[in-house]
Amino acid sequence: MPFTKIDNSLRYFVAFSYFGQAYHGWQRQPNASTVQQILEESLSTLLKSPINLVGAGRTDAGVHAKNMYAHFDFQEINSLTDLTYRLNAFLPEDIAIQKISVVPGDAHARFDAVQRTYEYWIVQEKNPFYKDAAHYVKHRLDIPAMNKAAALLLDYDDFECFSKSNTDVKTYLCKIKSATWNLTGEKLVFTITADRFLRNMVRAIVGTFLDVGLGKIAPEDVKTIIKSKDRRTAGASVPAKGLYLTKVSYPSTILDFNGERHRKSI
Repeated sequence: MPFTKIDNSLRYFVAFSYFGQAYHGWQRQPNASTVQQILEESLSTLLKSPINLVGAGRTDAGVHAKNMYAHFDFQEINSLTDLTYRLNAFLPEDIAIQKISVVPGDAHARFDAVQRTYEYWIVQEKNPFYKDAAHYVKHRLDIPAMNKAAALLLDYDDFECFSKSNTDVKTYLCKIKSATWNLTGEKLVFTITADRFLRNMVRAIVGTFLDVGLGKIAPEDVKTIIKSKDRRTAGASVPAKGLYLTKVSYPSTILDFNGERHRKSI
């Protein structure tokens, strides 16, 4: 069925996921394959019009996303269910669309996100099924000490020490809501939620906490590292393959909108 167009453009949110091994991150880059590029080209082909996506944020090369959003503007689409089906059939196996919804015209995938959650996966036994999906650490880790260090993050808001060097960010302030380590089956999972994250921040935090877990530094040393505002004092960044963006949260006025002002159903 062809997509019906009307004169007035609407704003759409796309909810999607991807396994990032084959991509140089989310954001378009010259001479490198990215998730944004693949999605924009696929949507442009199906809608027969150039489509520009604005993502909820950017993930680095090799990082995965279980829950990501982007928005685009286009005229009214007759069936978003049909578009979702056709788009999934068109996309490679490592990118999947969960839902496309009409949202308020001023909704913004990046600026309206109120918080984001990441997970980092670690395995402690060699496992071929996690070779591209988790970081293997063979030495025994002191998980209670790592959780003690994680709790300290909630007492601070300036995380320059965990930020990638030479970035163009205007502020290093982040409000961390929670940060915990938990054993879940075969995996040790670090889960962290904040209003925003700096580039490389989670991977640098995990690397620092691994130093705690291996007994190289004490949990209390994390305070000194944070106060230093110096990336050189923190631990090495862990590999990207273990990092997952698992949730991006928005006000209900955006995700529950569903285009009701324009039509009763889609």
